[in-house]
Amino acid sequence: MIKYILSVAMLYFLIQTSVSASGTSSLEKLAGGMLMVGFHGTTARPGSQICNDIHQYDLAGVILFDFNPVDKTKPKNISSKKQLAQLTKELQACSRDHKLLIAVDQEGGRVQRLKSAYGFYGKFPKAVDVGKMPYEQIKKTYTSMAKELRSVGINYDLAPVVDLAINPKNHVIYGLGRSYGADPKKVIYCASIFVQNMRSQGVLTSLKHFPGHGSSTGDTHKGFVDVTAQWKKSELIPYQSMIRQGRVDTVMVAHVFNKKIDSAYPATLSQKTVNGLLRKKLGFHGVVITDDLQMGAISKKYGLKNTLKLAINAGDDILLFGNQIDPNHTTSTKTLVDTVVALVKSGEVKSESLKRANARIKKLKQKL
Repeated sequence: MIKYILSVAMLYFLIQTSVSASGTSSLEKLAGGMLMVGFHGTTARPGSQICNDIHQYDLAGVILFDFNPVDKTKPKNISSKKQLAQLTKELQACSRDHKLLIAVDQEGGRVQRLKSAYGFYGKFPKAVDVGKMPYEQIKKTYTSMAKELRSVGINYDLAPVVDLAINPKNHVIYGLGRSYGADPKKVIYCASIFVQNMRSQGVLTSLKHFPGHGSSTGDTHKGFVDVTAQWKKSELIPYQSMIRQGRVDTVMVAHVFNKKIDSAYPATLSQKTVNGLLRKKLGFHGVVITDDLQMGAISKKYGLKNTLKLAINAGDDILLFGNQIDPNHTTSTKTLVDTVVALVKSGEVKSESLKRANARIKKLKQKL
């Protein structure tokens, strides 16, 4: 009986780590299937590192930036319309299913990667100004934005922001005009038009930053941010309403620490926040993407191994590593995959968690 149990266990392990013809195990592909990475380069030709990574590990997606933190005189990924359209075509050719998620942060205002300097419109208004517009103008604005994204092969916009503008001291949301306003109804109204018009052009979206970044005073790019004292339950209303109405493709979870929800971990790494509040209480069963896991709020407090372990166990599906914030501390895709594989083999992360995440991502890609 003991021999039988050991044989079954060994067979299960071999299935989990079976190696494909390319030399990549199924477990490595499950790990890669949860990753969205940033890279340096305006092309992705066969044989390039990013192309090899996409193909070898079946990456969930890539995130593109215009600003190059290593060399400010050169673009990171975006230099012109023609170049970007060619880049996204090359990236899709690297993927096995040609449904690679190619993402940018395109909100309007200060946060828009497709700038006029590269031949794009580049003058889409910030959310606070959109909140003052009539319906037809909002629709026209976001239809134009969606068409421009789609025209160059971008299929995933990490927007809209549904944070409430409730803290005037908040410089990352309130100060930059990234919120539609303090009234949840207005936020839902504008964000719904955003999502609807992106979908009409085949562009996926992500509500951010769950469970609410509008009440914060600090910047999670730089370090630990505690919103416990300022956070209000009303910050959940946009998510609750839009989830119920079926207007959510994905949700981006923030790095804010909120003791009212979890006294131990920031939202991104919190099982109580993701699997508990977002999935069980609010009923969202789609893809959850992390904010950039290289941001100071995470990187300064948690090591890579612990970050990945906590994020996966929390219920996050897409693990975002932009390789953008600190050019001296970029992380290779291989390192990320190897770390996740080691976590599964040690029993710190269950392979079932990876399979569930991959299944949700596959379902999301079917919308493309």
